[in-house]
Amino acid sequence: MFGLGWLEIGALIVIALLVFGPEKLPEAAAQAGKTLRNLRRMANNARDDLRAGLPPEMSNFDPADLNPRNFVRKHLLDDLEDDWNGKPRQLEPATAPPVHEPVDELGYGELPPYDPDAT
Repeated sequence: MFGLGWLEIGALIVIALLVFGPEKLPEAAAQAGKTLRNLRRMANNARDDLRAGLPPEMSNFDPADLNPRNFVRKHLLDDLEDDWNGKPRQLEPATAPPVHEPVDELGYGELPPYDPDAT
């Protein structure tokens, strides 16, 4: 849950008991639960309103893709994860290397040909 371990959760419970006391802790927990439910409902409503206002060609839009971490994972790291998981990676077909004409080597003190278009 939120990347917290049991030690951190236990410390938060002890701090909550010290701050609120055993009498008011259930009320504070209930209020926190109500606030969390309201925030989730507001976020879901905002997401639904956003999707309703988008054109049909963007029907597969996911607001979570706007998170930079998800964007990088989706667009850059998917190939790496496939490699790490042992899935075969589909490679593009190899093309033959271009064939170059043999070039005469220059002799000692000989200047290379000058190409004005290349400079």
